[in-house]
Amino acid sequence: MNEKISRRVYLRSAGAMVAGLTLGARGWASARLDGPLIIGSGEHRYECIHDWLTPPPNILFGDTQGVAQDSKGRIYVSHTVHPESKSDDAIAVFDEKGKFLTSWGSRFKGGGHGLDLRKEKGTDYLYHCDTAHRQVVKTTLDGTVIWEKGLPTESGKYGEKDAFIPTNVAFSPNGDFYVGDGYGSSWVHQYNIAGEYIRSFGGRGSDPGQFNTPHGLWVDPRGKEPLLAVADRGNRRIQYMTMDGKHVKFVTEGMREPCHFDFRRGLMLVPDLSSVVTLLDENNKVVASLGDGQPSNLRGAPRSQFIPGKFIHPHDAMFLRNGDILVAEWVPIGRITLLRRLRG
Repeated sequence: MNEKISRRVYLRSAGAMVAGLTLGARGWASARLDGPLIIGSGEHRYECIHDWLTPPPNILFGDTQGVAQDSKGRIYVSHTVHPESKSDDAIAVFDEKGKFLTSWGSRFKGGGHGLDLRKEKGTDYLYHCDTAHRQVVKTTLDGTVIWEKGLPTESGKYGEKDAFIPTNVAFSPNGDFYVGDGYGSSWVHQYNIAGEYIRSFGGRGSDPGQFNTPHGLWVDPRGKEPLLAVADRGNRRIQYMTMDGKHVKFVTEGMREPCHFDFRRGLMLVPDLSSVVTLLDENNKVVASLGDGQPSNLRGAPRSQFIPGKFIHPHDAMFLRNGDILVAEWVPIGRITLLRRLRG
């Protein structure tokens, strides 16, 4: 895995204890508390339910890295596949109540990363970013491949194939889509709905218009005009661009290592690799820091050492249709957490 996590040393929070351990079906210890585990405050309070999505025993999550929900409520999880898994399927599908339905996607084993969904002419399609095979792949909801794209030679930005490692996709209202070369050379590539190349912008650096690991990207729908928000993770900021790739502004408040985005009713949801899920209002001011586990050194630790209510490395997150939040974490034994919104 080519994850460019910060190298700084994380110190474990003193005195953290895990209560009520029970052994999971796969030999991992999962935390169980006597009552609901509540995080957040005020109008942003959530019941935190770790391991809400769990595959059957023959499938072991690797790093859980992407989540999406289709128009019927079904939830898709992209993961790298654990070495001890009996199945090579890298996509697991659940219903909206968390029941496992099916799996597929062995072609993405080891590289299941960004997973984004778009409805096109009434039909839902998934866009996969496969970091192991350096491809963007468009599929139907059952995994049938529509097209696949590798190195964007049309851009003229690459001398070597290995310099392109896509991480996430964003969709424009006009049908275009954008691919973030997050683990490669830090370019963003724009295509039309037919998959035809339009332009590239960015490149590695810290100046306005440049990126350092454009890991996630999303079109922010909250303004008068759509803007492309880029999770400029290595620069510890969100960078806003026009739809044709011109720098607009930075957002740095509350940003550590932002990974991706989602939006709902004026809120921006930001999973941050440095152990927190952040909510920003319409002015991009932080209104909630959920499950803040920083500093954390638990990425490779067993389940028994995970701290209830604290995140380790949030890698993707989304608002479910009912307003709850689903969080996928970059941990090698996988973890999908439901944040059930407390109403009233």
